[in-house]
Amino acid sequence: MRHKDENKSEAIFEATIQLLNEIGFSDISMSKIAKRANVSSATIYVYFENKEDMFGKLYKRVKEKMSQQMIDGLDGTLSTQALCERFMRNSMKFIMNNKDYFFFLEQFATSPLIEKLSLGDTSSMFGPLFEIMEKGKEIGEIKPFDTLVLLTFCYFPITQLARAHYKGQLEANEVNLQQVITMSWDAIRL
Repeated sequence: MRHKDENKSEAIFEATIQLLNEIGFSDISMSKIAKRANVSSATIYVYFENKEDMFGKLYKRVKEKMSQQMIDGLDGTLSTQALCERFMRNSMKFIMNNKDYFFFLEQFATSPLIEKLSLGDTSSMFGPLFEIMEKGKEIGEIKPFDTLVLLTFCYFPITQLARAHYKGQLEANEVNLQQVITMSWDAIRL
């Protein structure tokens, strides 16, 4: 059995993300990934069983990085409003600092591959966010709607602002970010 090199694994992951963002799922191949990562095609199979295994592990890895950023600094002593704002700012920070990851996740989220690989439920990674919403509902600060709906009203406006920013349509500056945060809070608060 060949020794696994963390640098090669990282190179394979990064090459895969870049290629997926450039050419999409349908045109990607292990040989293209290997060439971009500067490894042999056989080396990829030291780390992954097949392309689907690699995609699944990559998706989980990026989602874990995103969830860690999103929940950073979520202190239970803050109000629900302050926690929602922190979550939204953390989300924007992740997206702005990890453009390739953001576009990879966006592409993956709309792909039938997510269901095929049974990767749809990553809610355990985002447990603290669900807890914030549940607590906010309990103490009467936010609407008693489904928690996923409430989180959607906080996360998707951020992704829309980021998409508009990357397309050159609207700058993701502090003024626009604060407007999105305010509108999202107004949508979910009681």
